[in-house]
Amino acid sequence: MNIKVVGKDLVVTDAIRDYAEKKMEKLSKYMDNFDGTVTIKVEGNEQVAESRVSYQGITYKAVTAHKDLYASIDKNIDILEGQIRKEKTKKERMEKDASIRVSQEEIVAEPENEIIKELYYEIKPMTPEDAKLKLQEKKGNNFLTFVNLENGKVNVIYKLKDNKNYGLIEPEA
Repeated sequence: MNIKVVGKDLVVTDAIRDYAEKKMEKLSKYMDNFDGTVTIKVEGNEQVAESRVSYQGITYKAVTAHKDLYASIDKNIDILEGQIRKEKTKKERMEKDASIRVSQEEIVAEPENEIIKELYYEIKPMTPEDAKLKLQEKKGNNFLTFVNLENGKVNVIYKLKDNKNYGLIEPEA
């Protein structure tokens, strides 16, 4: 952390320098290693404080005028804190959006035309009517595979889109 206190047409006392440095050090909770400059001057009967902070290529600036130089420095620190918090929130939001985009791209990048999920279950011998009753019991399922007791072949019973009727798939041979 490198902080300079400069006076234009004004002598910077040790008390002013210490106060400005102490106030600028409050910004270290937002930034690790930054360069800061506080320039003080008198314009008319007001004391003007201009504060600049440079961190990772970004420069934050605040200029205030007040009859009391210390109040002007305090106001600058409040302004700089607001700017830094705003920029930090903006960066975090952009990083979050970027990570969401990356995760969505990963979802889209799944292979197509491949078997990506396998389920295993027991096929029980039963009549088509029993299979329909079993399918009605299982609310989340839309189909049921079973061995038809009447012909010994594997059949599939499924709910039609109207959710009232059922279809039956039987092999020909």
